[in-house]
Amino acid sequence: MRKLTLFLFAILFSSISWGQKITVHEQSEDLGKGKNNALVVTIYGADESDVEHAWKSLMKDYGGKVSSTKGIMLAQNAIIKTMGDKPIDLYARFDVKKDEVELVVSFDLGGAFLSASAHPDKYKIAEKIMHDFAAKATADAINDKLKVQQKALDKLTGQEKDLEKDNKNLNSDIDDYQNKIKKAQDAIVKNKDEQAKKQTEISNQTKVVEELDKKAKDVK
Repeated sequence: MRKLTLFLFAILFSSISWGQKITVHEQSEDLGKGKNNALVVTIYGADESDVEHAWKSLMKDYGGKVSSTKGIMLAQNAIIKTMGDKPIDLYARFDVKKDEVELVVSFDLGGAFLSASAHPDKYKIAEKIMHDFAAKATADAINDKLKVQQKALDKLTGQEKDLEKDNKNLNSDIDDYQNKIKKAQDAIVKNKDEQAKKQTEISNQTKVVEELDKKAKDVK
């Protein structure tokens, strides 16, 4: 049981090893409007559908009109207050790799795509948005796995308690059986003694009967 418990924690901690520093970088990507600057961040341990759902929810929080075409999610006319009151369009792609999802996003500011060199202040804000999103999505993925493994651990712990209870009951049964055996053994010894006494009584009584029978026959 202890080995199984340690095995479950090993699985969990191997998942938590994703906890490397989340970084955002920029690179040129084609997200449906030709090659443009994009911000890229990796979400660890999450399912693509969960990441897409979370990003879509965030875009709606910004008031964006969300649609998806050919693997590209577009949020039109989103307003990110910290970046200004002007609506922007965000193009997002979700590249699935082993145990991770790479989120690629282009921020169309209207006539120009966001970059660190051309829009340093707005880039820092966008970078933080991407970082915070990836950090939360990664933490949520780990917590989901934690819940699954905790449930499995609770089940194993319950099974172990049941086994301990069974073991206690079995040992109690053994004690009862041993007590009964001891009583039976004592009763057998006593029974043999009583049989021996009874046989002596029978022998003596037989002699009395035989003597009386002989006397009765001798009467003329």
